[in-house]
Amino acid sequence: FQLYGYCYQDSNDIPDTLTTITELGSPLEMIQLLQTSWEDRFRICLSLVRLLHYLAHSPLGSVTLLDFRPRQFVIVDGELKVTDLDDASIEESSCTSNSDCFMEFPARNFTLPCSVEGRCQSMNEKRNLYNAYRFFFTYLLPHSAPSSLRPLLDKIVNATEDENETVNSSFLIKSLQHHSRSVNSEFTQKCVKSANTKYRRVPEAFIPDENYRCWPSYHHKGCLLSVFDISEAIEICDSYSQCKAFVVTNQTTWTGRQLVFFKMSSNRIVPDPDKITYVKVTD
Repeated sequence: FQLYGYCYQDSNDIPDTLTTITELGSPLEMIQLLQTSWEDRFRICLSLVRLLHYLAHSPLGSVTLLDFRPRQFVIVDGELKVTDLDDASIEESSCTSNSDCFMEFPARNFTLPCSVEGRCQSMNEKRNLYNAYRFFFTYLLPHSAPSSLRPLLDKIVNATEDENETVNSSFLIKSLQHHSRSVNSEFTQKCVKSANTKYRRVPEAFIPDENYRCWPSYHHKGCLLSVFDISEAIEICDSYSQCKAFVVTNQTTWTGRQLVFFKMSSNRIVPDPDKITYVKVTD
């Protein structure tokens, strides 16, 4: 979380008061996240893994978030950031045997190895990883994921759930960053051109009204989806009975996919130099 400034202030009631000024983020609403595109949910998980990797290798040592819940995070420009570090700890549990390295969660329990130095191996990192699984990964990663990526995503989710000894933040960040490079190629290029429907191209034009709702959509009052190319936009429009036109914007998602508005009709078209409208041709 970006810190813009801070100041110390003494008061009669509370000495040594610290005030911080941080960037503004949106509260994390899991139900709302589940209604967003898989692409955006993947980005949130990737940013979380980057955070966990930093916490595991921070200058202070391995840091664990003892109060690891969605309300401790916010969304800033599509990425997840932690806001509350009051319950962060760098204390690695001491031990004399493996039985001292017992981690208890509501659904599962784990026992980690006790190192020769008398510390529970990677307990802080493992606690963060399992909490990330039960609060985020299990909901955001598999749901409506591209079929080509599901086997690899299932492997990541299952390994994190089981606290596989080979799984750590370095493994996760390497795996998800690899997937992020292939999201646009594996997730998007399976487009089928329509053989039966023709569309008339209208450059520098926009349809301001005629919205309908679809899921998932980047716009809560309309159907705004990301596409790889015009062929995919045609395929999507053909799949909705109410779709009679679509508008290609000059906006893209974080992976470079084009944002397209899908419309119920083309009764009113207005000039717009930044958009291109495609109207379904009817016999």
